[in-house]
Amino acid sequence: MQTPGALAYPGGIGAAPLASLAQRVGDLRAALSQLAEIADETSGIKIARLQETLRAFEPAITLIGQVKSGKTTLVNAMAGVPDLLPADVNPWTSVVTSLHLSPEGAELGRGARFQFFEADEWDRLLSKGGRIGELASRAGAHEELDRIRDQVEAMRRKSRDRLGRKFELLLGQTHEYEGYDRELIERYICLGDAVDAKAGSVLASGQGRFADITRSADLYLRQDGLPLPICLRDTPGVNDTFMMREQITVRAIRDSRICVVVLSAHQALTSVDMALIRLISNVRAREVVIFVNRIDELSDPSAQVPEIEQSIRQTLKDQHAPAEIEIIFGSALWGVHALRGALSELPADSAQALLNWAKGRPPEARRSGTPAETVWRLSGVPDLFATLSYRIAEGAGRDLVDKVSRSALNFANGLTKSASGPGDPRPVSARIDRSALEDEIVALATRQFRSLDVALEELVESYRKRIDRAHESFVERATESLLSHLERNGDGVVWEYSPTGLRMLLRSAYTVFGTATQQALQRVMEAAARDLGDLYARAFGAAPEDFAPHLPAAPRVPPPVFLGQTIVLDVKGRWWSSWWRRWRGYKALAQNFHDLIRAETAPMVAELKEAQAEELCRTATGVLDEFLDEQRAILIGIMEGCEAGNTAGVIPGDDDGATRRRMLKNTLATLTRCAA
Repeated sequence: MQTPGALAYPGGIGAAPLASLAQRVGDLRAALSQLAEIADETSGIKIARLQETLRAFEPAITLIGQVKSGKTTLVNAMAGVPDLLPADVNPWTSVVTSLHLSPEGAELGRGARFQFFEADEWDRLLSKGGRIGELASRAGAHEELDRIRDQVEAMRRKSRDRLGRKFELLLGQTHEYEGYDRELIERYICLGDAVDAKAGSVLASGQGRFADITRSADLYLRQDGLPLPICLRDTPGVNDTFMMREQITVRAIRDSRICVVVLSAHQALTSVDMALIRLISNVRAREVVIFVNRIDELSDPSAQVPEIEQSIRQTLKDQHAPAEIEIIFGSALWGVHALRGALSELPADSAQALLNWAKGRPPEARRSGTPAETVWRLSGVPDLFATLSYRIAEGAGRDLVDKVSRSALNFANGLTKSASGPGDPRPVSARIDRSALEDEIVALATRQFRSLDVALEELVESYRKRIDRAHESFVERATESLLSHLERNGDGVVWEYSPTGLRMLLRSAYTVFGTATQQALQRVMEAAARDLGDLYARAFGAAPEDFAPHLPAAPRVPPPVFLGQTIVLDVKGRWWSSWWRRWRGYKALAQNFHDLIRAETAPMVAELKEAQAEELCRTATGVLDEFLDEQRAILIGIMEGCEAGNTAGVIPGDDDGATRRRMLKNTLATLTRCAA
């Protein structure tokens, strides 16, 4: 039951771009339904896939930040359910938690799904201590390695205390529930304290029972105020002891088109925040938003916020992050209190900060409304939601509508050339049989795939050479800098060297390769379109220009987020000092540094050279394959219409074809409008 004075779901505030996108998706869905009614069997299967693509659209927003930055409270505010995810337990959220919000009428109900780590991931943690263990091992930090082994052993004991001796059998499993409550969520995603005589209540309550081995959580619920489904992804704090979850966070960012970096206003940028900024420096500005949370903890937010923003801007510049990243200030705490209708429960300092912030806001932010509505606006959450709505509409949403519209237009144009009724002005007739047409299509596809393969092989070879040159150049420059330092200062002064230069060189090489891959694909598809026009002319006696398919847009190049992952040069303090003191003599120090940095950066380089290159090539080949498969279905559909005496796809009772022509005309108009 809703508390008197509380807000109903306010996600619609600022969601105008999403509402507009929902309208376009609805129009597109209706056009596809009409198209399916008059499609031949072959085209009908492809159109059904386009309908499924629309149905499955769920843009993801990933929130990242350090522990206790208020990510979970912010997620709850954005979801409109202030107490959905536990935000007041200690310790904190430990897994990637995806909150799937569906609008009214959606098929998904309220359910939950929890996925455990695979055995190899867990073994890697236990045997090597995760990423931190790998860094310490390479750096020869034996004291640090001993400490990590102790922590891993304590983690193993804690897991066995909670789950029993055969807890490893749970690895790789999935637990699913038709519903959930707070207790169930805490059992899987909130790390509890060790179970001992002082904390026996933890075992009794179940808090954190599976959290050590839970890899991800998916929670589903309906939120009628939303125009479209969205996914809010709450990630664990990246200051994870073993950095296992840093890797999970990196993957979560890669899987999302939008990332929200949550910082705390009440503290200066920490080394953890710097790690976050390193991650987002490899993401396009339009795909990143910084939300500076907890301004309710500032003594004078109106005066302090501009200073904080200036500091963040300078840090972004220093880290070579995109300068256009939008920064929004607010308080998730104010937001959830507004949702609850519990403004009187705000702490006194927070309430005073709210009044201070309100006085410094423009009049439109303090326009008339209920107190809860005013506080909601001042919380910054609707500003964040408006920004995210726009980014979704102009990013993933536009790409979706564009992709589906182009494909649907191709099928609609194909239908205008097949199943011609008596009233159709330009009926077609087959000049070759179906078997010959199939052979021609196969030959065309083989030719174009070979052309793309040759182009991509040349690009990959050049790209890998550039990566190797950048890697070697960095290691040599760093070693030279070390030697210069030793000559000037001796080995009594610890030397530091930033890996920013390497990251910039690698990112530049990757960006150039991604663009070149897109261009190569575009050239091949244009050639394929010309060949398809020629084939259409030979097969059906028409002009080649009568068959001009809409080409798919170039696929998105995923950001190289992993370039921001922590490496040994990012880790300052006693590790580096310990490694430094371990070697005596300039030659030994320089050689071991050379070997250390080469080994530490090798996985990053290999990821770019192999996995990323392979993914981009696979994506490009997949786009061409999908395009040619679509065109095959269209040409075969035209052939089937000719073989059926121009009756395939004709609506029963539509003897003169007028209904079919009208449906096609309306569908083409809708699709053209959607694709604009």
